[in-house]
Amino acid sequence: MSERLEGTSTITAVIADDERLMREQLRARLSEAWPELVFVAEAKNGSEAVALVDEHEPDFAFLDIRMPGMTGIEAARAILDREGNTTQIVFITAYDQYAVEAFEQGAIDYVLKPADRERLAKTVERLKGRVERFDDADAKQSAQALDRPDVAELLTRLATRLEAGGGASSGIPAAPRLQWIQASVGQSLRLIPVDEVLFFQSDEKYTRVQTAQFEALIKKPIRELIDELDPDRFWQIHRATLVNAQAIATVTRDFRGRQIVTVTGHPQKLEVSRTYTHLFKQM
Repeated sequence: MSERLEGTSTITAVIADDERLMREQLRARLSEAWPELVFVAEAKNGSEAVALVDEHEPDFAFLDIRMPGMTGIEAARAILDREGNTTQIVFITAYDQYAVEAFEQGAIDYVLKPADRERLAKTVERLKGRVERFDDADAKQSAQALDRPDVAELLTRLATRLEAGGGASSGIPAAPRLQWIQASVGQSLRLIPVDEVLFFQSDEKYTRVQTAQFEALIKKPIRELIDELDPDRFWQIHRATLVNAQAIATVTRDFRGRQIVTVTGHPQKLEVSRTYTHLFKQM
């Protein structure tokens, strides 16, 4: 690495994720857990990541598995195929069990998103161990040459499972469920874990994201959120309303016989349309 050749002990990295807030969050959490790690560049897609790795020759490349255009897996293949490459790949993935199964071998590491401090600390310890093992370029290159067949096989297997789109055989959902929402709060953007959302409610232009502490706005319509959220967690109770099932406090009827839902942590009453009354037959 250029930084090492200058006589410093700086550990460098490139991060690639098509979501800016995700890059910012991961960079901040990694900086907390590993202050010595320096991010020399950020990419919005796989092709940018490959170019930046060629330019900076970092110790690590953090690659989101799913990115538009060139995926993280394709970018990893391109990086590892470079002659003299010493950059180690760390995948960013939203699939918990998938990640554990896929990367158990240790040939490639992973970070689960959204980045959890406790889990990230364990990942950092593993990565530090790699730095200590291969503290010079020649040793790292020799080790990677030995690992290359295993890495190539793993990448092929990952690509096959992703291209298959999931299903019972792979255990991977066709698309990842939303785990956070990028929403406008005043004049700023905020990353909101979906577990904190009490309900979503749409009007003609925006969808309101309501938590116990605040509300925010997004432009994503309810019909898209239905496809992206976990249906066991978020129930549609009206054409314009999705409610967090775990936040439901009461279901009552008003004087007109309509079912009304209240949620823990917020006073608003949410009407249940006739199409969805079957959800509460046992209540």
